Amino acid sequence: MTQITEIRSRTLRIPLDNPTSFSNRTVYFRDHPIVEIECDDGHTGVGFCYAGNSNGALVTQTIRELLAPVILGEDPFRVEGLWKDMYQEALLHGRAGAVVRAISAIDIALWDHNAKSVELPLWKLLGGFYKDVVPAYASGGYYLDGKSYDGLAQELTSYVGQGFKAVKIKVGRLSISEEAERMRVARAAIGDDVALMLDANNAFQNLETALQYMRRAYEPYDPYWMEEPFSPDEIDMHGELASRTHVPIATGEIEAGRWRFKELLDKKAAMIIQPDAAVLGGVTEFRRIAATAGSYGISVAPHWFHDLHLHLVAGLPNGTFVEFFPDDQVLSFRRVIDHQTEVRDGSLVLPDRPGIGFGFRSEALEQYGLDGWESVRA
Repeated sequence: MTQITEIRSRTLRIPLDNPTSFSNRTVYFRDHPIVEIECDDGHTGVGFCYAGNSNGALVTQTIRELLAPVILGEDPFRVEGLWKDMYQEALLHGRAGAVVRAISAIDIALWDHNAKSVELPLWKLLGGFYKDVVPAYASGGYYLDGKSYDGLAQELTSYVGQGFKAVKIKVGRLSISEEAERMRVARAAIGDDVALMLDANNAFQNLETALQYMRRAYEPYDPYWMEEPFSPDEIDMHGELASRTHVPIATGEIEAGRWRFKELLDKKAAMIIQPDAAVLGGVTEFRRIAATAGSYGISVAPHWFHDLHLHLVAGLPNGTFVEFFPDDQVLSFRRVIDHQTEVRDGSLVLPDRPGIGFGFRSEALEQYGLDGWESVRA
C-alpha cells in the first residue's frame, strides 16, 4: 500500500500590480496557502487555494495542525475516505471558510499525486468527456482607476481577437445610467454573436434595486448570465430574481459543500452553478456537486483557477465553460506556477502532463512567501 510520508505547507502573499475593484471592494494582494504531499512511491502532489486578502495563514495553520495528522501514513488513493475523515475531524471548527479551503488544498494535492502515479493528466483520470480542448470565456472588465469606456472596449476587443466567443465583465459599482453605458460599450465592442457574462460580486442589497438595474441597464444588452447579484447567503432572493428576469442567474463560487448547492438547486436560485474546487472541498466534493447539478439539468461553469478547473470541466457532460484569466493582473497566482495553460482559438488546450500539469516555481515561492515550508512527517 502506498503511504503518505510528509505534508509540507506554507503561505504566499501575491500583490496585484494595480489595485483592482469589484462592485463593493478593492483588492491589493491575495493570500494563497499551498501544500505538497509526498508519498513513499516517489510521487508528490501539489495543492493550493485562495484565502482572501488577509490571514491566509489561518488556512495553512489548519493544514498543519488539524488535518495533516489525519492523513499522515494513510493511503493517498483512498480519497473518499480521507475526505470524510478530514471533514469529521474539522466538524466543530467550521464547515466552510478556512477549514474547508484547507481540506480543498489537501484533496487537490491527493488527486494530483494519484494522477501522477499512473502517469495521466488529471482530466483523463476523471473520465475525459471532452477530447483536446474545453470551452472557455475570457474573464476581465474590472473597474480600475483611470480606466475609461474606451479602455474597456479595447480590452474586450482583444479577447475577441484571441478567438474567445464569450467574455465576462464586472458590473454593479456605478449608477444605473453609467452601468447602461458600460453595457452599451461592451456589447458594441464584442458584437452580437459573442456571449457577454456579467459578474455583480454581491452588489445589490435588495430585490427592487436589482430589478431596476436588470431592466434598465442589463437586460437590453442580452447578457448570457448575471452572476452573484446578492450575498451568497440570500438564496431566496436569488431564486426570486431568477423568476423575474429572462437572464439566467449564476452563483456558487463561495459555497462550500454539496448541501448548500443542493439548496440552490432545490430553490431554483441558479440556472448555472459556479463551484470552485479550491473553496468547496476539493476535487472530490466538486465531482459530487457537478453530478448532482446534472440530475437537475443545471450547467457547471467553475469559478477561478483555470489551470485546475479545465481538468474538471473536461470530465463533465454538463460542464460548459472554464473561466480564463488572460494575464496575471487579477489571477496573480499565475506568477508562481511553472506551466501556463495554452489557448487555442478561444478554447483551453487540455494538457498531456501528468497530474494537474504544473508545479511551483521555487524562486517565486521565496519572493512571495510569508513563511517557509513547515513539514509534518511520519
